[in-house]
Amino acid sequence: MAKLQRFLGPAVVVGALLFFFFRPSGSISSEQAHALVEKQGALLLDVRTPEEFAAGHVEGATNIPVQELESKLAAFPAKKDQHVVVYCRSGARSARATEILKTAGYANAVDLGGISNWKN
Repeated sequence: MAKLQRFLGPAVVVGALLFFFFRPSGSISSEQAHALVEKQGALLLDVRTPEEFAAGHVEGATNIPVQELESKLAAFPAKKDQHVVVYCRSGARSARATEILKTAGYANAVDLGGISNWKN
């Protein structure tokens, strides 16, 4: 048991570092996100709470909290073939929202991650 505990500590740290430095597939850079929104008319989707959105958001973003996304797909403001750039506070909710969108047929949904990844 002690041997397992000595192994798990470093393994968790290495796993966290790998996740931090190598984004999951489907995530995009700030430059790619800007190009999609500014040049290709992608919908910029903020999946944080309304309170977080009111406290500050990327100009032009649409706010649909991740926990409401599935129930609002019937009236979703993007076409299924349109690009959708999704962000949240840190990247967890945007990853979940991107998967919800892809499962619903929005094949061009991409995950920007946290709002700080949107750099001007």
